[in-house]
Amino acid sequence: MEYLIIDGYNVINAWSDIFDLKRESLEEARRKLQEIISNFQGYKDLNIIIVYDAHYLKGGQERTEKYDNLTIVFTKENESADVYIERFVANLGSQHTIRVVTLDYLEQRIILSKGGARVSPRELRQEIENTLKSESQRERTRPRQPNSIEAHLSPETLEALEKLRRSGTGRG
Repeated sequence: MEYLIIDGYNVINAWSDIFDLKRESLEEARRKLQEIISNFQGYKDLNIIIVYDAHYLKGGQERTEKYDNLTIVFTKENESADVYIERFVANLGSQHTIRVVTLDYLEQRIILSKGGARVSPRELRQEIENTLKSESQRERTRPRQPNSIEAHLSPETLEALEKLRRSGTGRG
């Protein structure tokens, strides 16, 4: 099982050409990031977790939400995304492949020491762009098949269904 853990605000700040925090709210930026990552995840067999700092919110409790196939985590009061990510990697890093997206140099060093791998926001963006480009090219070159049930059944299954139809035992 492979995990991709993303420090959400770190990526939002690093991709300043996509996210304009002077014009859009953090909520809008989070939603846009989640849409980008969800689209990417649709082509990958990855468990993706986006972690957002909520440690400055008084009385904030850690909460987890689902967005499509993504897991979204808001840390609790007095806990940064870095602390959450470090704990996650320490708990699962020896059993699973875990890549962590962050620009924070100290965080990268800690992640590496706990068995994780680091990915910069720039590298993640390149991976997303390459994946979407590759999938787009594959879609254009894939021969069109009819969108019918028969197109998805094996010849043996079709033959068995035809025998049922002719015998009349398939009727209710």
